Amino acid sequence: MSKLRVPPLAPPLRVVLVEPEIPPNTGSIARTCAATQSALHLIEPLGFRIDDRSVKRAGIDYWHLVDLHVHASFDAFEAAHPEARIHLLSANGTKSLFDAELRAGDAFVFGRESVGLPNSLCERFSASMWSLPTSGGVRSLNLSNAVSVVVFEALRQAGGLRSPCLVADPQEK
Repeated sequence: MSKLRVPPLAPPLRVVLVEPEIPPNTGSIARTCAATQSALHLIEPLGFRIDDRSVKRAGIDYWHLVDLHVHASFDAFEAAHPEARIHLLSANGTKSLFDAELRAGDAFVFGRESVGLPNSLCERFSASMWSLPTSGGVRSLNLSNAVSVVVFEALRQAGGLRSPCLVADPQEK
């Protein structure tokens, strides 16, 4: 059976998780990154071990496809990627992500599941802090769902979803 595929975006998108706490969320996000060839950056401390069985279970058998980077701090991430345009995503943002101009190579920064992003980052990057608008009474989307929405909107805006074609699935026998 064939799968609908697009060429990878260059440079790739960067998904940055600041001190993630919930292994299944990180595993699901890793799978989204593998599916879109986006880089996954984890900022320590992590609320789990990266080889934790629950993280791997959520990512299924795709961990070898993830461009994974672990940084000791957000400053270390910035030092390693000084060219990246940084976008913060927060349920407390006052501007819709869908009003942002996104492009290849952008970095999308998400906070801890329990408390969100540190105030210091929110203050420093207030001009590029976005939110996903909702109409329901929930506090926010699940982190892995929010990452998926953001990554696919960025791919759409950057032209990364153009020219899809059917490709034979190498997993099919």
